[in-house]
Amino acid sequence: MTVKIIVLAAYALMIIIIGIIGLRKTKSFSDFFLGGGNVGPWMSAFSYGTAYFSAVLFIGFAGKIGWGFGYSGLWIAFFNAIAGVLLVWAILGWRIKKMSQEYNVSTLSEFLEKRYTSSFFKLMSAIVIFVFMIPYSAAVFMGLSYLFTSNFGIEYWHALAFMGVFTALYIVLGGYKSMAIIDMAFGIIMTAGVIVLLFSTVNAGGGIPTITFKLSEIDPNLTQWVGSPGLWPLFSLIFLTSVAPFAMPQLVQKFYAIKDRRSVKIGMIASTVFAILIGGIAYFVGATTRIFLSPENNPNVFLDGKPIFDRLMPELLTNVVHPSLSVLLLLLILSASMSTLAALVLISSSSFSKDFYAGFIKKNISDKSLTLLMRYMSAFFVLLSVVLAYFNIDSIVAILGISWGAIGSFFLGPFIWGLFTKWVNKFGALSSGLTGLAVCIILYAGGMQSPEAGTIGMIVSFVINPLFSYAYNIFIKK
Repeated sequence: MTVKIIVLAAYALMIIIIGIIGLRKTKSFSDFFLGGGNVGPWMSAFSYGTAYFSAVLFIGFAGKIGWGFGYSGLWIAFFNAIAGVLLVWAILGWRIKKMSQEYNVSTLSEFLEKRYTSSFFKLMSAIVIFVFMIPYSAAVFMGLSYLFTSNFGIEYWHALAFMGVFTALYIVLGGYKSMAIIDMAFGIIMTAGVIVLLFSTVNAGGGIPTITFKLSEIDPNLTQWVGSPGLWPLFSLIFLTSVAPFAMPQLVQKFYAIKDRRSVKIGMIASTVFAILIGGIAYFVGATTRIFLSPENNPNVFLDGKPIFDRLMPELLTNVVHPSLSVLLLLLILSASMSTLAALVLISSSSFSKDFYAGFIKKNISDKSLTLLMRYMSAFFVLLSVVLAYFNIDSIVAILGISWGAIGSFFLGPFIWGLFTKWVNKFGALSSGLTGLAVCIILYAGGMQSPEAGTIGMIVSFVINPLFSYAYNIFIKK
């Protein structure tokens, strides 16, 4: 325990020092939000990867999906790497950077405003980002708090309060400058951590063949191409987590900040390898929860014989990893989450500061005042997220599903078609964004699982934009 505390203290000190360095280098809003738009390939790659994967993956997704789907959860890792990382970088990376320079914009909301000449679009975008990023951030805080509770035996709200204060301090100090620097260290820690996790799990399980045999004995479907929940639930999880990144503001921002085309090419390869490693190991280890955990031996993670999904992975980590290495696993999930939180907080605070306040309330705000407002709003957003996480309203998977689903449903159609075509118009784009969001929320409110609701909402959003734009050009514009 003493070793963990010492290592965590050193880790926290490193982050604060880098935050102070970032504070000294941050001279403008562009520095705070985009690192001056001059971030190199390796920083960009690790920044993208660590923003993509957080405690939500290791605590919520890996546990729940591994328990239900078994090995077929690895399909999610595969498509996350190929679609959510490789194709996003290859298809969108340089185009987003060029677009940001051509339109002179620094946020996704500003792009939609200028592309479709609609201030209303900018307003709606800012609202959607701010509202639905809060539960996503809360889910990350929940995962971290479960981890600290499992490792240190402290109360949930104590862990939550500590992480909230620490995160706010780290982000408010340096913004993107410090975040890009520290993401390199986070990425290295995550890489080392998942390798240790893989070997520890395989060793504890007696080897991959033995693990596979044990899983098939528990339920043959756990080792099949598609697990027991079925093809549609698996497809919706794949689609939600692999396609939403094409229009997730906190991931799109990475390309606004990247240096040049060469950086995009290098970053694409590095981030894809990183995604395969992180996602593949996380979902594989998640599948082994069936072997290592049971109501008889681990009563604290089961309720009436049913697993409490968000507690599976923290319990598993304490069982399979040697105590001398457990601190590395703690740093693994902490690193993943800190980067994700930083990305979410920056995007959400910019939606209010840059898009709403500077866009509609005080258009002539100075750069210095705008940067200061970003700092205040970053701290406020962390507070809202911590408060929501305190009430523990749902599972991490459900919260992330509705957050990603709602944001993806609103932005996917307008952003992708607007980025690649000239003929789609404001009518089609607004219709696709608002209808996609409405479909997602209505289906979820009606009882549909959040990944399925988000998947349908995103498909509706993507299809409606060209159809309604075409109809407008043919039947209304004339």
